[in-house]
Amino acid sequence: MKNPWVLAILFLCYYNSVFSQEKIVNTTQKIKQNDMSNKTPEEWKKILNDEEYRVLIEKGTEYPHTGEYNTHFENGVYNCNGCKTPLFTSDQKFKSDCGWPSFDEAVKGAIKYVDDYSLSRYRVEIICANCNGHLGHIFDDGPTETGKRYCVNSVSLDFNKKSK
Repeated sequence: MKNPWVLAILFLCYYNSVFSQEKIVNTTQKIKQNDMSNKTPEEWKKILNDEEYRVLIEKGTEYPHTGEYNTHFENGVYNCNGCKTPLFTSDQKFKSDCGWPSFDEAVKGAIKYVDDYSLSRYRVEIICANCNGHLGHIFDDGPTETGKRYCVNSVSLDFNKKSK
């Protein structure tokens, strides 16, 4: 390579990219897993309907603007639809117009972050820390002070309304 500065700049860009993703991963505490992550496909199919199975287990995506919780803003807790672990609170939800429910934070320790190179690009997949169910992806374009947007499939969620 004729110019060593080009190599140095490329290295710094790569390092910055990796470091920013490590910050996301390091903010999550590990929580004890139960037997949910060890279920067979047959066991999951007894618990989940076809669409829930396609998204949570096969890592599918629901169509944008079709999910039950996309424009849902009641007070309560959003749980994993596979194992009922609390994932997000209504205080963490915001209107994003992206087509899926969006949150700027998650319940501490409830989410695991996985590098995702599908669709010929790099993203960070979010999965339930308890059952490993696919929830969606996290992006660094959130409008709140966290700068994060947890983009979640509605079918991955189960909402429990806060009692008054």
